[in-house]
Amino acid sequence: MNFDLTEEQEMMRESFARLLDDSCTPERLRKAEESGIDRETWAGLAELGAFMLRVPEDADGLGLGTFDACVLMEEVGRKLPFGPIAETVLAARVLAMLGGEAFADQFSAVVGGESVASLAFHDIATNPKQFIAGGANADLVVARRGDEVVLCTVPENARRPEPNLASDGLTEIDLAAADIAVLATGDSATDLFTATLEEWKILTSMALVGLGRQALKLAAEYACERKQFGQEIGKFQAISHPLADQLCEVDCGKLLTWKAIRSIADGADDAGAQVSAALWWSAKAAVGTTSQAIQTFGGYGLTTEYDIYLYSLRARSWPLVAGDPEQWLTEAGDRQYGDEATALPDVGELPIEFDIGEEARAMMDEIDSFMEANVTSEMREKFHYSWEGWVPELHKKLIDAKLLFLSSPELGGRGVGPYAKSAARRAFEKHGYSNPAAGVAEMVGLMISRAGSDELKDEVLSRITSGDAIASLGYSEPGSGSDVFAAQTRAIPDGNGWRIEGTKMWTSGANLSDYVLMLTRTNTEVPKHKGLTMFIVPLKTKGVTVQPVHTFQDERTNVTFYDNVHIPDSYRLGEVDGGVKTMSLALELEHGGSFANPMFATVESAEELCAQLEGPAGGKLIEATHARRRLMRARIDAEASLLLEYRATWASAEKKPNMAYGPMAKMFSSERFLEDARDMLDLTAPLSLTKREGAAALLNQSYRHAHGTRIYGGTSQVHRSMIAERALGLPRTRA
Repeated sequence: MNFDLTEEQEMMRESFARLLDDSCTPERLRKAEESGIDRETWAGLAELGAFMLRVPEDADGLGLGTFDACVLMEEVGRKLPFGPIAETVLAARVLAMLGGEAFADQFSAVVGGESVASLAFHDIATNPKQFIAGGANADLVVARRGDEVVLCTVPENARRPEPNLASDGLTEIDLAAADIAVLATGDSATDLFTATLEEWKILTSMALVGLGRQALKLAAEYACERKQFGQEIGKFQAISHPLADQLCEVDCGKLLTWKAIRSIADGADDAGAQVSAALWWSAKAAVGTTSQAIQTFGGYGLTTEYDIYLYSLRARSWPLVAGDPEQWLTEAGDRQYGDEATALPDVGELPIEFDIGEEARAMMDEIDSFMEANVTSEMREKFHYSWEGWVPELHKKLIDAKLLFLSSPELGGRGVGPYAKSAARRAFEKHGYSNPAAGVAEMVGLMISRAGSDELKDEVLSRITSGDAIASLGYSEPGSGSDVFAAQTRAIPDGNGWRIEGTKMWTSGANLSDYVLMLTRTNTEVPKHKGLTMFIVPLKTKGVTVQPVHTFQDERTNVTFYDNVHIPDSYRLGEVDGGVKTMSLALELEHGGSFANPMFATVESAEELCAQLEGPAGGKLIEATHARRRLMRARIDAEASLLLEYRATWASAEKKPNMAYGPMAKMFSSERFLEDARDMLDLTAPLSLTKREGAAALLNQSYRHAHGTRIYGGTSQVHRSMIAERALGLPRTRA
């Protein structure tokens, strides 16, 4: 798995970045609005080889891949140079591959920066008059005419500039009035042109990603400087949280675009659907992000004194030149669920890799075999995503097979890598065995192993590692919620031990567990996060009461009461008042998990029902356009969530800087899980209202399950604050 550029690509990116930083000044950008192009910047791009990137080496080009062109386009999005750059990059490729010596002069002029080239998005045999990106400055337009690919030389008087939203040279041209020369004829030529338009979607998507990221950067910087009511406005969650949401949207656009390129390179069946989905996503993300950025600037964002207006207008003009972006979601749905196919570009090599690796695949295969051999029908009936799905006999068998504490050799596990650990979680979830008992047992076991007394290791850790006991978590309290450091449950010195007094809320699994990992208040004279101590408390001890709390998710949690509960000092973990440090001892278990697996299960169940239900106009529901669009949207959300999880896992494994990748994966996926579960329930109603075994029951459960995912493990609001602070550099939003 890899999410990094190569050294060569990073050098190329820096070269383009330096050029654009120097040339795309506020003054020159505003000057370029008059004509729709900055000729000096255009020449600079040509000099750096921008228009040779996708020209094959045998045509004297650089012979680089689509991903390399995306590196350029992300920088284009960041700085907004005027002119049809993506279109010219691709037109040069078509000219080189189809034109030959007969068009050598035109090709040389394009790659040398003397001529500007663009693309016609519609067949000029039926639509000779159409809008052309950068058309006011386009000397040449590559187009399709029936079974021909042609080069249109457009006279200056045929490309009259006209006012437009972004002042970027968009104009309508009657290409029938151009001098038209045939580059090539036949299926191979038209397939190349079709593939070129698909590559345009990829390059435009990446440009929108760069645009969105820079808009967020500008907004975050402004929010750190502008003060209102005596403090920086970035401290207000009304400012920081929407920006955190938009960062997830933009980053998902980048990951989906990368995934589309990777899928083309790998020959995946759904690659065409992914291309259309990526541009649909990035177009939506860019407009939402720039609008939120303007809102951050307030009234100043509406002025032309700040550059943010340029980003807002270009976020619309780049994708809309080809028409309504919603067409790409429809197209993606038809490609995914219908028989619509398309030619795709030869994308060349790319460094980005989403492959989980041999160790991870072997782990999934082993778990599949284990589950098939050991899970009985009675066990499977008990499976549930909550603690209530814990099966003691299966738990012990997993320990015997060394499949439970996979990443923790000190607990008897194998010490597998993070990719294999993540893959194991997905494998268990595929079989429906995804309850939290195993994960909590590993976390508590590690804390005891690293901070516990010999007595605690002998009496408790040995039982956990043998599978004879499990533990629950006693963090939250009725009045503190996600603010675990506000714990008020007291641990009071009592002879050679301690007396526990207080109440814990959401102690899930306490009715099944032998122990609870307890966060207690041991010092009230210091800041709240410094006066905490961790203990292991036996739940069968006198004075402990476990009271059930049932949720509408078919899940039981508990409120637990501790009345004069005595425990020995040997059951303390770590130093007195050192609870926060003790909690950190198992942090490596957190790799930024998402809810992608239940999201995929939800959309697959909806697909199954849509294939059975009758559509509104005859046929099956899955044949209806509106159903395909909604299924595709939910599938894209699940894919984006999985990619965010992959990135978080990779960043942890490779020791990359903490850019809130984990919180992004959790927050984004939980929010979209609820949104999509609700929509899939609507789409397949009223059957989805039932709990009929199979797909309907799973959809019903998903809708109820999804509500809790935005709350436990830290609420979405807490994670938004973490994203805003770590990834956007905004000031702390919590007291």
